[in-house]
Amino acid sequence: MADITNPENDQDEVQAGSGNNSAASMSLVDHLQELRKRLIIMIIAVAVGSTACYFYSAELVHFITAPAGKLYYMNPAEAFFSYLKVSFFAGFLLALPVVLYQVWAFIVPALTLKERTATTILVPTSVLLFFVGLIFSYYLVLPAGIKFFMGFATDDLQPMFSLGQYLSFVISFLVPFGFIFELPLFILVLAKIGIISSKMLVAKRKIVLVMTFVIGAVISPTPDVFSQTMIAVPMLVLYEISILIVKYLLRK
Repeated sequence: MADITNPENDQDEVQAGSGNNSAASMSLVDHLQELRKRLIIMIIAVAVGSTACYFYSAELVHFITAPAGKLYYMNPAEAFFSYLKVSFFAGFLLALPVVLYQVWAFIVPALTLKERTATTILVPTSVLLFFVGLIFSYYLVLPAGIKFFMGFATDDLQPMFSLGQYLSFVISFLVPFGFIFELPLFILVLAKIGIISSKMLVAKRKIVLVMTFVIGAVISPTPDVFSQTMIAVPMLVLYEISILIVKYLLRK
């Protein structure tokens, strides 16, 4: 029998059910057409963003190469393709909100009302944390890393960075920090749905300590201990912050 004591819950279930029914009524062909439309919009957004960024590629390259100073290109086409790489990377970051919105719009018909409300908060927050990670890495971690590697220079051994290789190093160095800064959000979601608690997080500290350095070794652009440490330490700090949030804000 239906529960008539709480009509608000019934209304929410009806609204959520109507969304799920509309998603279920779509055929496989409809889903594929919807996915195709979303992918086309994402590709167009990235293309437009990359094209716009190409007109500022010289300024972007100057901004990215600032920590290393003067760079060189070793073949005639290296500078051109490096500018294209920077334009595409910046264009993708510029179009990232549009890309994530299209992903969200594709899956939202299958979500319940509460899940839709949660995603409207989680998606913008994840984008914000990703950019905070990039900014943190560029202004605090990357200069220290460049200074460390340039410290091996001697009278007989002078650094001469290639533009293309340097840009590849910087991009592979910055992007992991964007995902690392998603860690508190990931932990909060798990805690909210009851999978983990603050006591569990505290009990797993030693395991997390080891895993952060393992992850640092896997995603680090270079195999040295310094790069691994520069990735592992922020992860540990974010983990400790997540414990405090789960314990005192979520009360779990």
